[in-house]
Parts: sequence; structure tokens; C-alpha cells
Amino acid sequence: MDPSDENKVTTLEELKLLKNKLQIRRDRFGRRDKDTINESESSFFRNATLSAGFKNEHFSQVGPSSTSSTRTSSSESSSKEPSNIEYEKLVRDYFTNNLHSKCTFPIETYELLKRLATWQSVRAIPFTKTSLYNLEKALRTLSNIWGPNVMLIKEKQIGKSKKLVIEKVDIEKLGVINVFESSLESDDPSMLDKSLQLTTSVNGNKKRKIEDLTDDTALKEINELLDKPSFKEVEENKSLYELCIMLDKKSSKDKLIIEMFRSTNNSFREFCVYGTKVDCRKQRRTNRACHRLHFRPMLRSHTELDLGDCSYLNTCHRMDTCKYVHYELDDDEERWTYEKRRQIPPAVFTPPKKVLPPQWINCDVRKFEFSILGKFTVIMADPPWDIHMTLPYGTMTDDEMKAMAISDLQDDGLIFLWVTGRAMELGRECLAIWGYDRADELVWIKTNQLQRLIRTGRTGHWLNHSKEHCLVGIKGNPEGLNWGLDCDVLVGEVRETSRKPDEVYGLIDRLAPGKRKLEIFGRQHNTRPGWMTLGNQLDDVRLYESDVFERFNERYPEKPCRLTQLPADY
Repeated sequence: MDPSDENKVTTLEELKLLKNKLQIRRDRFGRRDKDTINESESSFFRNATLSAGFKNEHFSQVGPSSTSSTRTSSSESSSKEPSNIEYEKLVRDYFTNNLHSKCTFPIETYELLKRLATWQSVRAIPFTKTSLYNLEKALRTLSNIWGPNVMLIKEKQIGKSKKLVIEKVDIEKLGVINVFESSLESDDPSMLDKSLQLTTSVNGNKKRKIEDLTDDTALKEINELLDKPSFKEVEENKSLYELCIMLDKKSSKDKLIIEMFRSTNNSFREFCVYGTKVDCRKQRRTNRACHRLHFRPMLRSHTELDLGDCSYLNTCHRMDTCKYVHYELDDDEERWTYEKRRQIPPAVFTPPKKVLPPQWINCDVRKFEFSILGKFTVIMADPPWDIHMTLPYGTMTDDEMKAMAISDLQDDGLIFLWVTGRAMELGRECLAIWGYDRADELVWIKTNQLQRLIRTGRTGHWLNHSKEHCLVGIKGNPEGLNWGLDCDVLVGEVRETSRKPDEVYGLIDRLAPGKRKLEIFGRQHNTRPGWMTLGNQLDDVRLYESDVFERFNERYPEKPCRLTQLPADY
């Protein structure tokens, strides 16, 4: 027998049992509860939730002298009282038709009784203790049948009395129950099939809307009308959509700028995902490796292959004695393929105007007079933050960083400030002190020699750091910048300690081509055309700008410099 058939039989048996239970409930509905309320029930009603007006209006005339008349009136009203079975149906219909807002939960039973009396126009619901008792009994019955996931009720101590409170009702699950019970009451096979499909969809964790589970077409039409946007909303959305399309379109100037910064020789070469040529040939099942860049292992006498790759690869400080496997670039066999290729320039574009050769000044940036340099459009700084590590250079305290006169270098422009994990908030504080507003943030994702994400770095206290952050601050209203050409993520290989990726220079050159740029805390490998570099690890002083040369010698006569002549092609 097919397992699916067993599931169907089980489901049908469950449906039969539920149908028998429903028949018992219908029999109970036929017999009205005409028994008098005993003494325990009377004590329960003393603690029920009834307002002062409720008590005064209906029970003010009850006294010793009118005992017989009270019994007569109560017996007459009890015959007109809806039973707890009727209240079960009223409560179910009330919540199913979404007549109660979710935001008004929890709700007391007396408040629910008033709402049912207001909503029910066919059957009059009197405000008596019997009505309240039947309603609370119906709520307890429904809560036991449906479970706390559908209806959750609690008794709460409010003042000196206990009150029954409805904490929540799940309308969506209640709609499923209604369809299921309707199929049990009906003899139509299609309704039974519908309930089986509903059971399957619920068991499969498929979400269905209440509108799909009910047959109330009027309610569906009302919900559809309410969901439709108005004519005004349609017109507003249409105009906003057209405006967004217009703003997203690139202008002719933007297209020309992008074309100007595009590489003209396509001198870009990818790394092979298989690493070595041996693995590449093995995976491709050919005798020749692909045209991408590969690596070859550097096997020395002390290398132990069983240990695997070195965590630091080409940045290892003990490469001469390290027993782990290291790699070097393997490009000897196919050198002829790339004879016509040219080297990738630092920034893959030709600037709109010729910039000066690299300039630098060897100085102590903590004491240097920044005002002699003039104004710059872009500043980049990689401060030696105190990160409590042994570093090959000196560090600066937080107070020394805040005291730097960076504000003298710019009136309008951008600053790129590299920060460590500890100095994230300190960097933002420095930007505010120097007169900048934080505009953006650049992230450098670090990769190793094999172009894989670094997992065992040398920085980080709780976690190994595989990225660095560069805060971007803006001052004034800089003009002539190309916004939106690059993204805020750089992926580059790690090299020497504290050396940043060269891709950041290309990003800044594309952002502000032909503008004056300054790098603080730079080293000799950081010098670039169009940039002036300051640092204490540079080779003396080289200046091409005569005005800066004159101000420098005037300010520091004890160590004068010479004006460097421009090359002949400038």
C-alpha cells in the first residue's frame, strides 16, 4: 500500500471523528441550558467584570421584598438568553469577519459582550449575569478546542476581583479552522476535498490568505477595493517613478567621463581559480593550462609538504626557515603570449591635464607647519594609531592626533582617513574636530598571495581582522569632482605592514582628476604623480612648486631645500 494512501485514510478517519464531535455539539445546541445558577456560580459572578452602570441598571430592584418577582423575571430572561453554544458561534463569526482590530487586544469579556450586542442585530443579547457567564463559558470551550495558538485567555486579578481577559486571537489560523469545520458540516464532497487540500497546505507550511480560505465574496470584494490605490496615489507614484528613471539615466557628460577612465589596452589578467598549473591541467583534463595567472610552490630543503600552506604566505617573516609551503608566480612558460601587453598604470586613465611629478617632504608631521603647503582638494592619511602592538614604526597618542592642524590644509575638499578597529570612533571624533562631516566609508577586503580571504591575520584581539576601514569626510562644497564612478569596497592583496592597496590611488584620481592631493604619514613607495607626501621615512625633500619652496625655506631656514627642476617633457 502506498504511504500516501495511508495518510489519506488517516486523514479521513480523523475527519469522521471530528464530524462525530461536531454532531454532539449540535445536539447540545438543541438543548437549552435552563438550570438555575447555583451558589458557586453566584460567587463567580460577584467577581465578574461588570461596570457600575451595569449593576445599577439591571439589579437595583433586587431585594428581599421582591424575591418572587425576581425569580419570575430571571426565568423569563433565561429563556431568551443565548446559550454558550450560541455564544461560541457568535464569537467565531465576530473574529472571523475581522470586526475586531488586533491593536485592541487584550480585551475583557464584558467589553466583548458589549461589542457582540452592538454587532448582533438579529438576536438581542441582554446584559445579564447569565449572558456574561455563558460568554465566558463559551470562550473557555473555544480556547480548549482551538488551543492557545489560536485563542489565548487568562484570568487576571484586577482590583479585588478576577476577570477573564482575551490576550490574543490568531485570525489567520481561525480562518483555517472555519473552513475545516464547514467541510465537516457539509455533505458536499468538494468541500471535503477543499479541507483536505487545506490540511496538506498547512502541513507543508504554505501561507495562505484568509480571503482564499473563506467563501464570503462580499468580504473579498471589500478587501480588494480597500487594497486598490486611489487615483491620486496612482498619479503620485507614476510621477515619482518617471522622476527616478530620469535621475538614474546617465548624462552625456557622465558617459564621456566613464569612457575617459576606461582602460584602453585591456591589460588585465585574472588569477586561475585552481592555483597551480598542475591542478589546472588536472581539473580541465587537458595537457595545457589556461591563460590565467598561476602559482608554483617554492620547495626548499626544510619544507614539509604535510604541514600545508603557510598562513602568511609571501608576508611570512621567517620564510628562510619556515617549514610550511610558500608560493611564487609561475609565468615563465607563456611569456610569449603577453609580449604585446602593457603594464597597468596606477590609475587606468590619462588625466585631463598633466600633473606634477611626485613631491615629498621628510618631516615630523606632529610639529610640521601645514600652512606653508597651501590648499589641497583631497587629503589621505594613514595615522600610526596606538594599537598596542609591536610595530616597525613609532605611534601617536590620541591627543596628538586631535591636535594636528589638518584644518589649515583645506577649505573645500575631501579627506580619506584610515582607521583601525579600536580607532573607529576616535577617527570620527578627529574628523569633527578638524571641521569635517563624515560623508562615506571605504572598506578594504584583504586577500593573501593566492587571492583568498585572509583568515589568520596579525591584527585583531577577539577576531582576526580581514578588512580595514577608511572614513571619508567632506568639508565645504568641493567642485569639479566625479561622483558615483567607484564603489565603496576595495579587494586587494596584503603586502608590507601598514601598506595600503594601490587601488585607492586610482579611486581618488578618478574622483578628483588633476587636483592637488596630499598624503600624510606616507613612505617612499607611496609617492605618486600629482601627490605631495609627508612622512618621517622619506628621502629628504623634493619640491617642484616654487611658492611652496619659498615658504618652506622661509619657515625652516636651518634646513633649506633646493627647488627641483621639472623634466623636459613637462
